[in-house]
Parts: sequence; structure tokens; C-alpha cells
Amino acid sequence: MNDNHDLMRLIQIKFPRLSKGQKLIAEYILKNYDKAAFMTAAKLGVSVGVSESTVVRFANELGFSGYPKLQKALQELIKNKLTSVQRLQLSNDYISEENALKGVLKADMENIRATLEKINHKTFEDVVHSIFNAKRIYIIGLRSSSALAEFLGFYLNLILDNVKIIGNGISDVFEEMINIGEGDLVIGIGFPRYAVKTIDALEFAQSRKSKVVAITDSLVSPLASQADYTLIAQSNMASFVDSLVAPLSVINAVIIAVGMREKEKISKTFADLESLWKEYQVYSYNKNGNESR
Repeated sequence: MNDNHDLMRLIQIKFPRLSKGQKLIAEYILKNYDKAAFMTAAKLGVSVGVSESTVVRFANELGFSGYPKLQKALQELIKNKLTSVQRLQLSNDYISEENALKGVLKADMENIRATLEKINHKTFEDVVHSIFNAKRIYIIGLRSSSALAEFLGFYLNLILDNVKIIGNGISDVFEEMINIGEGDLVIGIGFPRYAVKTIDALEFAQSRKSKVVAITDSLVSPLASQADYTLIAQSNMASFVDSLVAPLSVINAVIIAVGMREKEKISKTFADLESLWKEYQVYSYNKNGNESR
């Protein structure tokens, strides 16, 4: 395989000619290639319900000299991920207008389930601890991850007073991080396809001796290689749209864990905010003065 990005298409093209057992393997890889990439042939066989020899023959059928070569191709695929055009081609094959709602919701449910299995609870506690120990907290997430960064920053700003969201606007990312140093914390958020500037920002933070937290999809993610702590959230979706449900759920958990340690402060903050919101009509209220739902 000269181009690992073509692997998913190759499996689809070969699919009609595969044996029954090999088709089960193909379906599993197409839906769970990030898991399959780190499974032995025996483990993949057990997960699918076929023999190890069937897995090896499947690799041969795709043109690989053995299963290790197929596994390496899958791992390369995770590093580089699919282009938007290739993801669009996959979505056309697996998600139609008729089953879009059910298909996407089921995929998001699977992403949350897989995230619950993969995420390291000790690392999660270390991240929360690091947030409280940091002098300043910088949050960066670009392109599709910018929504996640804004969400995390919005709520942490209500709880803490040392949070800064790094944007990709008029000023350069590095200009916004110019004063970063030891004792500070950078939270980088990125999912395939990874924004280069986010990776560079985390590398810059480490060079300034700041702590780095990555919220990303895999321990082989380029963000993870620049991080002290990595929170894994699965974002697989056979579509041109990123699945950010599981990442958002992890971010929610971080916000709530931080908030629970600052209950008294949050209670006062929200009491003040409620008065301001009502006075300046931030939200819609009914005639009885209660907030409309």
C-alpha cells in the first residue's frame, strides 16, 4: 500500500469478493479502525468472531504480505486520517438521507461508550488538579475544535479568574501566548484533521516549561506527543463532519469536576449573574418574572 488513505476505499472495493468471515472483519475495521489498529490478529478475530487465520487471509486478500503490514497501514491511517473528500465518499456509502438521524446518533453513542472505556480516570484527576495549580490557563482549539475551546473557556471563566482562550483571529497565536511560562497550563483541543497551529502552540508551551493538557482522540495523536496529560475522546464518524459529542462530554466532565471543588464561589457568582441577567434582560422572562423555557 503506497497510500494508506486509500485503505478504506480498498476494503470497500474488495468487500463483495470477500468470504463471510472476511466481510465481518471488513465491517469491523471500517467502523472501528482506531481500535483495530492496535489489536493483534488473534484479538481482532475474537472481537469479530472469526479465527486468527481468517484475519491473516483477509490481510492477504487486501494485498498485504501479512497482518502486521495491514496493522501498520491502519496505524498510519490514524496518524494522517482521511481527507474531507475521502470522508465524504465514506459517508455516502454508510449514511444515507433516510438513515442519517439513526446512523449518526448510533455512531455518537458508540463514541461515548468507547471514550468511557478508553479514558484514564487517574489522568482526568491529574488534569483537574493541574487546573487549580496553574497560575494562568490558556485554552486553544482551532478550526472545528474552536467550538469546544470556546465552550470550555466560557464555563471555566465563570469559575476561575485566570483563563484565556487563544483564538486564530487578528493577532497571532504566539503573540497571545507571549507571556506564557513555568507554572502556567495550556489545554490544547484537536481532532482529525489536526490543526498544525495547535500542535505548534503546545510545542511552544512546552519549550517555555508550561504544563500541557491535550484533549484529543488517540495517544498517537500529534497533540498527545506534546502533552503532559492526555484525555482521550473518540471522534470516529464515517462522514465529512467531525463527531464532537464524546469530546464535548469529556469537557463537560472537566467543567463539572472543577465546579464541584468551587461550590461556594460558583453559588455566589451565579447569584450575581442571575440578577444581572434579569436586570439587563439577557434571557426571556414570562409575565410572572420567571425565565421562559
